[in-house]
Amino acid sequence: MQLTAEEKLMYAVMKAIHDSGIPVSFKGSMVLKACLAEVGYTEEIRHTVDIDANWISDDWPSMEQLTESLQKAVSRIGIRIVAYRPYGDGRSAGFEIRDEKSCKLLFTIDMDVNRPVSATKIYMIEGIQFRGVAPIQIIADKVFVVSTEKVFRRIKDVIDLYYLSKAFTFDKTMVLDVIARNGRVLGSFEGFLSREDELRHSYEKFRFSGAVNKPTFDEVYSSVKEFLREILSV
Repeated sequence: MQLTAEEKLMYAVMKAIHDSGIPVSFKGSMVLKACLAEVGYTEEIRHTVDIDANWISDDWPSMEQLTESLQKAVSRIGIRIVAYRPYGDGRSAGFEIRDEKSCKLLFTIDMDVNRPVSATKIYMIEGIQFRGVAPIQIIADKVFVVSTEKVFRRIKDVIDLYYLSKAFTFDKTMVLDVIARNGRVLGSFEGFLSREDELRHSYEKFRFSGAVNKPTFDEVYSSVKEFLREILSV
């Protein structure tokens, strides 16, 4: 699995934040890539243009405090942190990551603040270490989305389950336990199971950047359906 220059920089930022000791763990596509790489998955997967993170603390930091903490963490790698969206009820904080000298926008960080704590673990990819959500949490989050009407807006979660199906064994009991502990109620999977044409349309519109191979919808759909076979009968 090859890393783009942008992904290497994103991982460097994640490592710097992890090494600083601030209460941040990561989630999203960058964690998925490391998760798959650790278990020997070698094929290229879809690229992303941002970092997703969780800030967990006993207090409610101001946006100024969040920005200052992040800036201090990445100060040695020539990065400037610019807050552009305050966090709120159901809304993550947004930060622009800019080159310190040119001020060029490199990518963004979406950070949830004090959301329910998820299981985490330490990941290692190409010598870079950081804390991210555990594999079972990644799978459970994506299964929940696929079980609801959100699946049509988040076709990337179906794609990610396709990748995960190649590297992990599905554990229905553990997935249901994580979903319950997160305070969620599993949907009926009605959209995923009975509106295949709409899913196909969403998939065809989804763009894969770079030289990443885009598998056919039929391959993705059948693989995910088989991966989730145990839970689709819930």
